[in-house]
Amino acid sequence: MIRSLRKKFVFIAMASLLVTMALLCTAIGLGSHALATNRADFIINLLHENGGEFPRPAAPPNAGEHGFQVTKESPFETRYFVVSLNAQHEVQSVNTAHIAAFDRHSAIERIGEILKEQRPRGYVDHYRYGVFATEDGGSMILVLDCFRQLQTSENTLRMVLAIFSVCAGIVFILLLFLSGRVVRPFAENLERQRQFITDASHELKTPLAILSADMSLLGDSYGENQWLDSARAQILRLDKLTKNLVELARTEETVKEASMTTFSLSDVAQANIDAFTPLAESAGKTLEAEVESGIDLCGVQDNLFRLFSILLDNAVKYCDPGGTIRLTLQRQGRGARIVVSNPCQDLDPAQLPRYFDRFYRADSSRARTTGGYGIGLSTAKAIVLRHKGKIDNRYANGVISFFITLPCT
Repeated sequence: MIRSLRKKFVFIAMASLLVTMALLCTAIGLGSHALATNRADFIINLLHENGGEFPRPAAPPNAGEHGFQVTKESPFETRYFVVSLNAQHEVQSVNTAHIAAFDRHSAIERIGEILKEQRPRGYVDHYRYGVFATEDGGSMILVLDCFRQLQTSENTLRMVLAIFSVCAGIVFILLLFLSGRVVRPFAENLERQRQFITDASHELKTPLAILSADMSLLGDSYGENQWLDSARAQILRLDKLTKNLVELARTEETVKEASMTTFSLSDVAQANIDAFTPLAESAGKTLEAEVESGIDLCGVQDNLFRLFSILLDNAVKYCDPGGTIRLTLQRQGRGARIVVSNPCQDLDPAQLPRYFDRFYRADSSRARTTGGYGIGLSTAKAIVLRHKGKIDNRYANGVISFFITLPCT
């Protein structure tokens, strides 16, 4: 459990960090690209207002739109060309004096691509263009080379991604080392809780044994009566509850290598089927099983025997009268899959996840009749997790099913 808690802490922390980094990278990338686009649009608008030429810069320079400024160097560091069209989209003039990458022919070809876009502004490769209507019904098209600005934007994003990747790696390493300290208080509290349950259960055994003996002596001295029978029943319930609590505390502990053996899971399943078949028949129910042979598991054999006992006991208790209980065990990939199902009408599907909680009982009145404490399924879950498996439950068409997956040898 502690290892699982530690993994979840690292996963949640890293997921939060990565999501935040992804949002920041996206914001930086989009912001840098938008800044380059706004600068290009500012220059295109400025050229359009001045007939395709840069105006004389003010001294000192004045901040223009979005804070962009025109200096004496702007005409020399800006690469663009201008094409004028008449109302029939015929080329009237081409000015490529401010760009070396285009001549008249290539500029006209690029204008053809722009006209196909049918947009007043946009990008063609790394060229930003603007299409402006003229008074004679024609149009002026200004095309600006934005290669350097877009490259700067992309390089900025790459640098940010590289920095964030390094930071994420450093944080991940720190989390691996420091997560132990973070979950240490939970581990200590859990260990104290287990120790308390174990100690309290052992302390309760003695007075319960004495009370049971006293009830027997009272019965021998004064005769049997309903009050003594009720007291004995309550003592048995307390004794069973303390044993279940000790079992739950032990099954939640990490499996030690020394206690693990390789055994036949198929034989364990069949032994439980043989034990519970008469019990099901005496309750007017049917137990059907399909067990694949030759499935071996490395783990604590007593725990797995207890797992099948809990599932089958639960199925027999809560199966509808005359219903059929089904157990299947089969190999699935490198693991084993266990399915136990039984008909049980009028269950609330929304409560299914709570079935594995301690002391939870979906139907308290029915649980009192069957003698349940709400510990069995939580113990089953602890056993499965202890063996690095998964457990789940589903309810469909009036049938509840429990699915367990365990890694096999």
